[in-house]
Amino acid sequence: MTPEATTVVLVDDAPEVRSLLRTHLRLSGRFVVVGEGGSGLDAVELAGQHRPGLMLLDVSMPRMDGLEALPRVLVASPGTRVVLFTGFDERGLASRGRQLGAAGFLEKSLPLDRLAAALDELLERDGRDGEHERDVPRGAAPRDEGAGGSTEQRPDPAAHVLGEDLERFREVFEEAAIGMATMTLTGSVVRANRALAEVLDRPNDELLGADYADLTTGGGQARVRAAVEDLNAGRADVVQVEHGVAGGTRRLAATIAVVRGREGRPLYLFLQAQDVTERRAAQERLRQSEERFRLLVEAVEDYAIFMLDPTGRVASWNVGAQRIKGYSAEEIIGQHFRRFYPVDKQVSRHPEHELEMALRDGHYEEEGWRVRKDGTTFWANVVITAVRNAAGELVGFAKVTRDITERRYASEQRESAAAALTAAKTDLEQMNARLVQAAADQSQFLAVTAHELRTPVTVLGGSADTLSRYWTQLADEERSELFEGMRSSAARLRRLLGELLTASRLEAGAVRLDLGRVVLAEVLLAAAAAARLAHPGQEIAVDVDPALTVRADHDRLAQAVDNLLGNALRHGAPPVRLTAAPTGSGDVVVRVSDHGPGVPEAVRSRLFERFVTGEQRRGTGLGLFIVRELARAHGGDAWYEPAVDGAPSTFALSLPRA
Repeated sequence: MTPEATTVVLVDDAPEVRSLLRTHLRLSGRFVVVGEGGSGLDAVELAGQHRPGLMLLDVSMPRMDGLEALPRVLVASPGTRVVLFTGFDERGLASRGRQLGAAGFLEKSLPLDRLAAALDELLERDGRDGEHERDVPRGAAPRDEGAGGSTEQRPDPAAHVLGEDLERFREVFEEAAIGMATMTLTGSVVRANRALAEVLDRPNDELLGADYADLTTGGGQARVRAAVEDLNAGRADVVQVEHGVAGGTRRLAATIAVVRGREGRPLYLFLQAQDVTERRAAQERLRQSEERFRLLVEAVEDYAIFMLDPTGRVASWNVGAQRIKGYSAEEIIGQHFRRFYPVDKQVSRHPEHELEMALRDGHYEEEGWRVRKDGTTFWANVVITAVRNAAGELVGFAKVTRDITERRYASEQRESAAAALTAAKTDLEQMNARLVQAAADQSQFLAVTAHELRTPVTVLGGSADTLSRYWTQLADEERSELFEGMRSSAARLRRLLGELLTASRLEAGAVRLDLGRVVLAEVLLAAAAAARLAHPGQEIAVDVDPALTVRADHDRLAQAVDNLLGNALRHGAPPVRLTAAPTGSGDVVVRVSDHGPGVPEAVRSRLFERFVTGEQRRGTGLGLFIVRELARAHGGDAWYEPAVDGAPSTFALSLPRA
């Protein structure tokens, strides 16, 4: 290299890549970027405008890719040394690039802090003969094959794993039984496996750099180019094209997919092509065979075509009639056609009525049930036409009957399927709505739980810090207040953690109940006393028979009652009333009522579900869930009774009476 900086033009459809390259080249002090572009067309224009010493040219770009632009760049600026800089690996591509005039090839996996050195190495070796791999510094260090002057670097474990994954992908790619290729965004083949070369009847190196559309025939060119255009325009992510092979008789089914980067920008196209020649030939043979069979059946056997004399007796019989109705010509000719009808139709003289209508109107058509010789029925389409001679005299009736039972069943099945689909759609919409609501409830629960934890944790931490730092400066009253705050915060944390643990155990069915005879008055009075201490001034009344007992776990019952009472005090309005009374079914119902506004109707159906809170969004949404699950674990239940006719809104739970 000379001390003078080399002028460079960067051509890549990703602005962020160009920015990164520009920065590293500037920092090297050996290169100066004089122009930038985002397509092959830009590359040609910039080459003629700046005639740079070096051009870094991406391969996969919209409108015109790097392989197509490379020869034109060298025509516009013969002195420019073009280096292909791409995310594709070099196998075959570097050789193709050199055939088109490229000075070298760099993979985008090359660490950028080695970019300037790699370019120096390429420029110094430009013009000299050598192995292709020597012109392709890639990865974390140059290759071992003759790349003199390289320095050994400490291996990168992540790069090693990635390299192994890439190598496995390449092995799968090469050994795949189906044809595969990576292509530029304009459809030029960058890499192809052996299977693709075989189905295209071309050597692999002839495919590299070729426009895939030019390898097709039978309208394939237009379809492939339209597919590439749709993929680049974002109108599709995957396109399937069937085409012939230029110079051959094969038929290929090609699937072309756009591969995008993390930001959604198209990077390159991936092609899979499968030889469907034999399959299409077999399908065509089958189609022709089915067509011949269909014509035969429709012309001869699909219809029962026969004549009736003027009185309705069978006068002629065809093969189709025998197949559909089951009678041979010898059995049925001379018999009245009423025998083809169910008994009720015969009794009502419906067959004779059909002949009367055909005689009056010239023809008669209907659909209805008919009876075969073996007694089975089928749904028939029937057309009866009055037949007259040249003098206009009636000579009989032509009758055409077609078995359309399957069509009728199919119509009924379509109707049933449509109804089932509608019902399934409704169920799915309801399920989706429940899932959305459950997600919202859980999100609300997490937010509320975080809030509920934050306050007591803040009090505990702040109080402990204050006491430890300012103990001697605090008055006794201040110390007592701080200790009381810590005590209440700890109790609040215990309550919250207890709710979470209980809810988890209830949901898992892991709650064990210590059942026994429990005096209900003791539980209700204790709950009311504790609530009065926690909520001074609140009016709380208890009405319960002192002798009333239930079969329950004392502590779990107390927890459920505490939850109901706490819910009424937090969300309702005084006075709050606790009552308990037996029912005629052997249960005892505990009710907690208050004079608040009640639960909004929109929330009532989900009131006892996990994480559900009212409009005020206070609490974890677990209290009522715990109440209901504890009640059910005892063999009872819990529910909500809205205010009616002046009666206050009420939460109730039932328990088995002891």
